[in-house]
Amino acid sequence: MLILEPIFEADLPPEQYGYRKDRSALDAVRRVHQLVNTGIARSLTPICLPTLNEVPHAELLQSLRRRIVDGAMLHLLKMWLEAPVEEIDDRGHRHRSTRNRDEGKGTPQGSPISPLFSNLYMRRFVLGWKQLGYDERLEARIVSYADDFVICCGHGAEQALMAARQIMAKLKLTINETKTRVCRLPEESFDFLGYSIGRCYSTKTGKAYLGTTPSKKRVQRICREISEATRLQCTQQDAQAVVKMINRKLSGWSNYFCLGPVSKAYRAIDQHTTRRLRRWLSAKHKVRAGRIRRYSDDILSCRIWLD
Repeated sequence: MLILEPIFEADLPPEQYGYRKDRSALDAVRRVHQLVNTGIARSLTPICLPTLNEVPHAELLQSLRRRIVDGAMLHLLKMWLEAPVEEIDDRGHRHRSTRNRDEGKGTPQGSPISPLFSNLYMRRFVLGWKQLGYDERLEARIVSYADDFVICCGHGAEQALMAARQIMAKLKLTINETKTRVCRLPEESFDFLGYSIGRCYSTKTGKAYLGTTPSKKRVQRICREISEATRLQCTQQDAQAVVKMINRKLSGWSNYFCLGPVSKAYRAIDQHTTRRLRRWLSAKHKVRAGRIRRYSDDILSCRIWLD
């Protein structure tokens, strides 16, 4: 990976943001937001591939041979692609699968080389889109992150979606139709990389604008994780350790969800966390229901109770 990534990085188009140095999911969200607010995108087509486990080996190796002439390196990469996978079921039994080798498709999930494989194959789609002229004819710009991407269209969104299906079929990939749709802005909104992009309202003026907010699904997900961490069955755990774990979760969440108006989402998560932690502490220390306010917001925030 250290040897090959710089070589292929020079070839990757700017539309791809996943697994690249100095690029991130937040950059991809910012790019979509920019296209939306400059008026280029009047309709969008959020598209999701079910999995990049469907990448055909023959075509992927062809992409690798463009830059690699070392036979030993190509053989090593082919071994990566065909490596068997070992899984453990619910009963603890180990199962060894040779699906990738038998079917001639798929990338080794979790390996350090898989992100490069994914980017190389998605590059084919982006280049094909441009070479066929869809980016200019439909004013359709692609923003891609791993197997999620958005086509921002000036017009002809249905035509863009049909073209994407055709190109993907030629690449032997399948679009996840349950997560693929045409979205009309500003009447509708859509989710991309954890953010909802659509109509927002200014808290000061009340005026509408197109912006980004943390999606409801991501807010609900972090709340479920907090609830799981503060289950009443886990009151034997050390309180300080639980708080540190919750703080790590909240810190990571807020570091990512920092674009656009976030106060509403933050407030909902903060209230949920406070409520769950107060309930957990009361159960741990056997505080009667009437005295649950012993753990006030100020005390929880200052963590005096940890002393």
